[in-house]
Amino acid sequence: MIETSNLRLIPCGPPHLAAIMRDKKELGSMLDVSVPDNWPVFPGAMPYVYEKLKSDPSSAGWWTYLFVHRGDRTLVGEGGLKGKPDASGTVEIGYAIIPEYRGLGLATEAARGLVRWAFSHAEVSAVVAETLPDGHRSIRVLEKLGMTLAGSTDKILRYRLDRHEFENEGGTR
Repeated sequence: MIETSNLRLIPCGPPHLAAIMRDKKELGSMLDVSVPDNWPVFPGAMPYVYEKLKSDPSSAGWWTYLFVHRGDRTLVGEGGLKGKPDASGTVEIGYAIIPEYRGLGLATEAARGLVRWAFSHAEVSAVVAETLPDGHRSIRVLEKLGMTLAGSTDKILRYRLDRHEFENEGGTR
């Protein structure tokens, strides 16, 4: 589990994913949290991650996390990494917060926790993220993390933070 000031990022394993796919309220009972009707933000990702974890149980922790607000014990988002580090040591993060909890700094807090967790593993040399060109809030989150624009197309902006940049900031971003 990744703990931040306001959030608990709970690794989402096969039992959690199976519960989500049956009835997300079952997940609420399993975790003793409230599950809003509009959670998850990206429901289509859950079956994909379930299959990935079933085919490679050793990748647990490198996929989805459930973002639980510590104060009111509500599932407010999801995100994580998109698998283990690739051959160059790069991992990609993603995150989503339900609308009622946006604008509170929770996306930045969750993303910062994911970046710190990733860099706590020696094999990770860089963390990347993608967003849409009109995703101004997401762009701002990535900039707060110290990520810089590393490439773009007309549909996607790709940001990057290398280990040495993270460590030069003392791991505080």
